Amino acid sequence: MQGLLLDGKVAVITGGASGMGQASVLRFLEEGAKVVIADNNRDIGEETLELARAQGASDVRFIQTDVSSEADIEAAIALAVRDFGGLDIMFANAGIAGVRGPLTETTVEGFERTFAVNVRGVFLALKHGGRVLRDQGRGGSMIATTSDSPLVKLASPPVYTTSKAAANQLVREFAVELAPLSIRVNGIAPGAILTPMYGGDLEGHWRPILQQCQPLPTTGEPIDVANMAVFLASPLARFVSGTIMVVDGGKVAEGGHMFMKQFAK
Repeated sequence: MQGLLLDGKVAVITGGASGMGQASVLRFLEEGAKVVIADNNRDIGEETLELARAQGASDVRFIQTDVSSEADIEAAIALAVRDFGGLDIMFANAGIAGVRGPLTETTVEGFERTFAVNVRGVFLALKHGGRVLRDQGRGGSMIATTSDSPLVKLASPPVYTTSKAAANQLVREFAVELAPLSIRVNGIAPGAILTPMYGGDLEGHWRPILQQCQPLPTTGEPIDVANMAVFLASPLARFVSGTIMVVDGGKVAEGGHMFMKQFAK
């Protein structure tokens, strides 16, 4: 019988209070990990904490975290080290859709806020997670949630797409730098995943739309990303590093035409 994939491992998951982050928190706990939920929204963060505990998890903590703040990232990692004895997995999942509209009409403030979360947030998580893993001397896994939008021209906000392209490159750079220390770094590029980021009526409005955005005739769910994160964090991915794992039902392979057709309506 196969054991738990993350038994005894310690993970920090940013943006862990909702959507793909929440699904990852619950899956990591199911696989035996000890988890720190780092999220800027205290209300839903505490709700996720209670949900995890209601499902029988005890080795789980919540800390309010602005991922663009270096001090906040350091505090989240310090909580994991203090309460659970170290760090094995850093999952930089937090992200925002950010500023929308044409680049020629984009404000500096909107541009910088998008990059603060989607790029600086990934940089800080991988920087400080990588330093702890380095100093511990036993390797580890770091993961960042990016996007498939930079991989094919889609109907996504251009600043968002550019920020996710930068996050993809950060994954590769950290992977090369930390490889000699047996620290693996990978990205997950989700496609059309049914999360609160879309806003509005998820089930009635968005589910039927997202079901037709890619060749696979189904809707991407947060659990699909969570399962990939478990794989990348586990020994099953011992020889996987520096890659961007696309979880999009074939959207990139198809060229994104189905996605663009849905959003052109």
